[in-house]
This record gives sequence, structure tokens and C-alpha cells, in this order.
Amino acid sequence: MRHAIPNKRADIMKDLFDSVKFGDLKLNSRIVRTGLWESQREQSGNLTPEIYNRYENIAASGVGLIITELISLYPKDSFSKYSHTPHFKQFVREMKDLTDLVHTYDVPIFAQVGFVQFNKKANQNMRVEDISIDDIRKIQTDYIITAKKLDFAGFDGIQIALGNYYFLTRFINPHFNTRDDEYGGSTFNRLKIVLEIIKVIKDNTNLHVNVRLNAFDDQINGMTVDETVEIAKLLEKYGADSIQVTRPRSPQFFTGQNKKNPLIEASEEIISNVNIPVILGGGSSSQNQINKILNTTNIDFISMQRPFVADPSFLVEWYVEGNGESKCRTCNNCYWKKTSTCHVNKSPTLNVD
Repeated sequence: MRHAIPNKRADIMKDLFDSVKFGDLKLNSRIVRTGLWESQREQSGNLTPEIYNRYENIAASGVGLIITELISLYPKDSFSKYSHTPHFKQFVREMKDLTDLVHTYDVPIFAQVGFVQFNKKANQNMRVEDISIDDIRKIQTDYIITAKKLDFAGFDGIQIALGNYYFLTRFINPHFNTRDDEYGGSTFNRLKIVLEIIKVIKDNTNLHVNVRLNAFDDQINGMTVDETVEIAKLLEKYGADSIQVTRPRSPQFFTGQNKKNPLIEASEEIISNVNIPVILGGGSSSQNQINKILNTTNIDFISMQRPFVADPSFLVEWYVEGNGESKCRTCNNCYWKKTSTCHVNKSPTLNVD
């Protein structure tokens, strides 16, 4: 079993392989594996041997925290055919097998939960302003029921998807939310649907609550960094344990980017205003690049997704080589083709015995 490795370079104050605290959790490194969506599943929704094998390779590699592929809250959501759903009968049992496997390597695991469309009978892909208070209560109830299932399944935390363009992302965004009731208008009112979910989850489960949050977007009258900071402060006040910073269409945004990641500045602004862990999302592809970010900013945690698709166990090589670079070529086929596999590199199988 691979355990946390002490910093080998005295000239670096922080190293990606540092053993660190993340709220009440202990991480074996500062790297967070974040998920996108799942495709290697049987028609019924069950986890396959390939899925278990991939998660074991990631857990054994030296990663600090694993966030799963998207678990779609609703079975008829636009991404549900690429994702797992809490509605299939063996969800808790199979996810318990998964969390037990990951925990063998002393790695915590969060479940990413979200949905893109809210559908009600003949009303499909409803707008934020068209859903009723009863609809809001249904969404909140479905999140809470799912959180209880995740708790039973042994997950260490839940990630509430408020990033990219998921439904709740649009709900808290003034560009999309034009409601004139208690769930529209001010930043607090637009966020209220989420704050109420968090409170009930914290009161009724042992889950760490992480929120994936857009730093900004390009919509007219949309989210700005200043408002995101206010949202982050409210999330902390009402019980969120950590935040992951992202932005809409993240994979396309980072493709071929050689300039400084603009999420770095936004993440630093959020970090300076809250006292909970903040994860920088995306854009990092080499060991030296990550250590430079860690030692020139106040960022302590960095998430990666596509490098783990290209090679689930790449961190092993990084530790051995000391100056590793991701095998990912940012072709984005794993994103466009809705797969969890690399179309350029064949992912090697790591012997974890």
C-alpha cells in the first residue's frame, strides 16, 4: 500500500506529494482527482470491473482525494446515459464496494451529484423561473435522499454541482434566475435553495459537503468573481466544508492554454475570504507547474481530470521521476465522445498487489 511521502526537496516549501489536512480529512497529497462522466457501465447502470479497476489504480497512485464521475440525480437527465444514478437498485451496495476499495489506500472519496435538466411530466428542461415551490422542495428532497444513500455507501463527502452549466448553477446565476419570490433577486435568495440543502445534509449525515462553483462566466449580467466570493462566504456560513473552483465549459477553456490560468487569481480571491479549503480546478499538466503554483500562490489543492483519463496511475511516475508531465494531449475526445477512456493513449494497468 502506498502512503504519504515526505517532501524530498528542501528548497520547496510546498510539494504536491505533501501529506495535508483537508478539513477533518487527511490527504496523502495535494492532488484531487475530479470526475466528469462515466461511460464504462452496463446497461442497467451497474459498476463494471473496469470501473473498479480504474478507481483502484487512481487510489493507489498517490492521489489525495477522489471525486467521482457525475452521479446524475435524475435517471432521464441529459447526461444520465453517461452517468450513474442513485435510482438503480444496487446503487448503495455497489458504491459501498467502491468506497471500501478506495479506502484500502487511505484515500477519501466524494460523490459528485448534479443534474442539467429539470423535467416534470410533459414539461421538459424547465426554466429556473418556471419551477414552483413544490418543485424546489422536490429537488431538495431528492438531493437529501441521495446524500443519505451516499452516507450509507461509505462516501466521505458529497460534491454539489454548482459549476459548469448544471441546473443549480443556472439557478444561482442572475442571468438565468429572474424569479421575483424568495428564491430570486439577491445573491442570498438565489443561493437559498442550496443553503437549505446543505443544512439538512449536515444535520442528518456525516458527509463532508464540497461545492463545485464557477469562478465567473461570460453571460451578460452573469456571475462575476466578486459575487462568487460572496457566494463562497455564504456557503461557508451555512455549512459547506470546502469549495472547488471551476468555470463553464472547463475542458474547452483549458485546451492548448499556455498562459496563466485565470482561475488562479479567482481562487486566491476566494481563499482570502473564507476559512475552508479551496481547490483550484483544471489547467495543470506537469509536476513543475503544480509546484510553482503551490509555492507562488496561497493555493494548497489542485484538481485534475483529463490526466487521470490518459493514465490513471500517472502520479506514480511523477513521484519516481520528479519532473513528470501528463500524457494528456488535450484533444478533448474523452469529453466530446462522452467516454471515460483516452483516445490517444491506452491507459496502462497498474499492478496494485
